[in-house]
Amino acid sequence: MTTTTAPDIAVAAPDPDELDAFMGRAVTDMGAAASAALVLLGDQLGLYAGLHAGGPQTSAALAKRTGTSERLVREWLANQAAGGYVEHDPATGTFSLNAVQAFALADPTSPVYLGGLTEVLAAIWRDLDDVADGFRSGKGLPWHAHSSCLFRGTERFFRPGYSANLVGEWLPALDGVVAKLEQGAKVADVGCGHAASTVLMAEAFPASTFYAFDYHPESIARAIEVAKGEGLSDRIHCQVASAQTIPGDGYDLICFFDCLHDMGDPLGAAKRAREVIAPDGTLLIVEPNAGDALTDNLNPVGRLFYAASTAICTSHGVSEGAEDALGAQAGEARLSQVLRDAGFTRVRRATETPFNMVLEARP
Repeated sequence: MTTTTAPDIAVAAPDPDELDAFMGRAVTDMGAAASAALVLLGDQLGLYAGLHAGGPQTSAALAKRTGTSERLVREWLANQAAGGYVEHDPATGTFSLNAVQAFALADPTSPVYLGGLTEVLAAIWRDLDDVADGFRSGKGLPWHAHSSCLFRGTERFFRPGYSANLVGEWLPALDGVVAKLEQGAKVADVGCGHAASTVLMAEAFPASTFYAFDYHPESIARAIEVAKGEGLSDRIHCQVASAQTIPGDGYDLICFFDCLHDMGDPLGAAKRAREVIAPDGTLLIVEPNAGDALTDNLNPVGRLFYAASTAICTSHGVSEGAEDALGAQAGEARLSQVLRDAGFTRVRRATETPFNMVLEARP
């Protein structure tokens, strides 16, 4: 890791009580940061799944169930119990997951599953030297230059939320879109990644045809595999293409799932969508549910999104030449202005979740 030596700076001694309070927060944060890696470890080794499947058990029982080292599992369980991620019964020496812990840690289909998020966070640490170089050069770090755990983790992080909301809540919130999809619509999923969102829509609406686009060749290769594995290759057509060069035209629905804010030229992407959308088509934008002002986002959720945005989202936008990248906390007003500047005349918030805003735009 490249480091920079800071100059000697004389700092006045702070108030002891204020220092104690700050250090208390710092210890909590550093413990959480280190423990997040152990959440990913538990996910990768099947420790949460084994704990849930076997019920209350000792470290020896969990190690046997998962084929891992008892001594290391014992230490892992101690960390997890200290953080409240597992339950510990001192009378029996066993560990377990309560209903909330199991829902968040042991069920990959849960809308609040944490396994994918920790894999995204791992990419920040793994790629930190490259992120720092992007700070110094002003060139950022493009999405494709990150470690592969980012691409895998992004799919695992977003897919459960899409499964819980996309077909049942978000699409019905759009004016007349479900009826078109049921009759047979032409749909573009822009910035599709591994096509988790595309597959969900294709499974729900067999009369429609879907076109999945992403600038990242490795993601499109994976999307093709996924579509084939689900038996949807006849209705999901995957192609390497940037958002500013969306192929084709006449799309009844164009979707940008959690990707517009990453782009160096979001206005160019929105303009291209306006060019290729059908006269009565719909643009669907899903973005983090952020406020318009910085002060609106100075909270735990905003902190997490600003962290990911610094190393990933905004860094990619800068790598594509953005002078003022949107970032993951762009807010509704700024996103809506991009859409209006692109030529969409009707923009509204169709629905939301605690973590997502869903915008609908019409020509």
